[in-house]
Amino acid sequence: MDKFAYLLRLGDNALVLSQRLSELCGKGPALEEDMALTNVALDLLGQARMWLTYAGELEGQGRDEDALAYLRDAHDFKNVLLVEQPNGNYAHTLMRQFFFDTWHYFLIGALTQSTDRRIAEIAEKSLKEVTYHLRRSGDLVVRLGDGTETSHRYTQTAADELWMYTGEVFNYDSVDEAMVAVGVAPPAAQLRQQWLDHVSDIFGEATLTMPPADAWMQKGGKQGRHSEHLGYLLAEMQFLQRAYPGAEW
Repeated sequence: MDKFAYLLRLGDNALVLSQRLSELCGKGPALEEDMALTNVALDLLGQARMWLTYAGELEGQGRDEDALAYLRDAHDFKNVLLVEQPNGNYAHTLMRQFFFDTWHYFLIGALTQSTDRRIAEIAEKSLKEVTYHLRRSGDLVVRLGDGTETSHRYTQTAADELWMYTGEVFNYDSVDEAMVAVGVAPPAAQLRQQWLDHVSDIFGEATLTMPPADAWMQKGGKQGRHSEHLGYLLAEMQFLQRAYPGAEW
């Protein structure tokens, strides 16, 4: 079912990025940042629960959000490759977040007008959070890019290294196109132009050089072809449920 697959992608993107950010709990460069990263992770986790709960209901196989999160293997996850990339240094963490947040903001905004009422409601509940996420990550990219010589260098390097993972969200396949055809999801061209415009504006403020829009891009995550990083992430995230099936607090 195309809608089930689309919902998995939405949920998996939020879930995997939430897990990545949670790895930094207690390791932030400053206490305020440590708390902010954790709050963003919790926001994304809440969104993932809503998407995966709806996906499980549509599937009709008795799988709830916990089963979908903890009892699937890596090839069954449909998140884009960007969100599974390691945290790296702080510039990498923020640049990955900024690239994702920009796309996520425009996507969620468009999904509030979805013909699927449940999707529109979830998007409406999420919009305030993703608006804050984008404002925060954009502001920090500007501060680092237009900061010291060292912070600028690290931020530019992060942008250059992560750029090849940004195009996958706009690389629509039959699932995405089916959702566009029935008014559930927005077209790729619309989102891509909004994304490029906003990234260009922020990079200008940050004195960063924006890589070419037509550069070669990685792909495959939405179809279940992932980097080696996802397996390690899932091994940690799923350990308790795998070791003690059905355990309850």
